[in-house]
Amino acid sequence: MELSKILAPQAVKVVASTSSKKRLLHDLSDLAFVAYGLPAAETVEALMERETLGPTGVGNGVALPHARLPGVESVVGAFILLEKPIDFNSIDRQPVDLAFALFAPEDAGVEHLKALALVSRTLRDASVCAKLRANPDAATIYAILTEAQSVQAA
Repeated sequence: MELSKILAPQAVKVVASTSSKKRLLHDLSDLAFVAYGLPAAETVEALMERETLGPTGVGNGVALPHARLPGVESVVGAFILLEKPIDFNSIDRQPVDLAFALFAPEDAGVEHLKALALVSRTLRDASVCAKLRANPDAATIYAILTEAQSVQAA
């Protein structure tokens, strides 16, 4: 599995600031609508429902919100770099500025987990996160994410 197969270039965005975790989930849902045609209202509802099970802020400024949705044919992602970090109830209590959302089919068992593991591994790399934070340009961020994953695989 490759990030370039999950993440479309138009599903990457830099946001100057957002007011809350809920607003960030809305922004990710809007991005998924633009990039993949996923219904934004259902998408944000699914993300917020998943958050009630436990926050998806995994630490070091990274959040990995994810949800299963009807009508999704394969696992897809959306990435937002926040220029101003926000509280996300992360496990390390650090504010989040890197958010990678995953949207999977309702019946995507292993594929969903493989995608989540891939994104998690990529964003656990401190050098990748540093590059993402230093390059607030969507096209550059897409290149960093997809290049980082292929380098890790080698």
